[in-house]
Amino acid sequence: MSTNAAEVSGTRAGPRKREAVERLTDKLTRATSAVVTDYRGLTVAQLEELRAQLRTQGVDYVVVKNTLARRAAESAGVPAFSEVLVGPVGLALGYADLAVPARVLSEYFRVNKRLPSVAGLVEGQVLDAAAVKTLSELPSREALLSQLAGTLQSPLTQLAGALDSITATFASTLEAYRDQLAAAA
Repeated sequence: MSTNAAEVSGTRAGPRKREAVERLTDKLTRATSAVVTDYRGLTVAQLEELRAQLRTQGVDYVVVKNTLARRAAESAGVPAFSEVLVGPVGLALGYADLAVPARVLSEYFRVNKRLPSVAGLVEGQVLDAAAVKTLSELPSREALLSQLAGTLQSPLTQLAGALDSITATFASTLEAYRDQLAAAA
């Protein structure tokens, strides 16, 4: 009886399955966020349209067998994520802005009433469907940064206005004192 490398390593996966697990493990490791969706009811054309929409935002959408996705989640160091991989699911993996996958999928669901979000993963933390919806409602990173800049700028603007008022008052007081001295002389 011969043994091959897959049997020695404890898995019975063929080379293509191992490669798929390695690719997904790499994507999960690099991803800042992932959203699990139920893709049932979508046609191939609709899935391709969705993938194209997500790709423009820097998001990958993969449909993979749950057993392979669970192995990838374990390998990526997020074993709790494997618990939400139940039933036919697709994964939207984002690599930059945390909310982009959730936002795009939420909009797609709002318009098409298909592809509900089941769960999510943000920086190693598993989210339920309600938390994914909340994440989708967050403003973009740029909007949050501009809000922060505005918040930080407001007190500085008020301080500059107050200092300008003080110097203007001081200047007019000195002017009035000089006029008073000139009138007395």
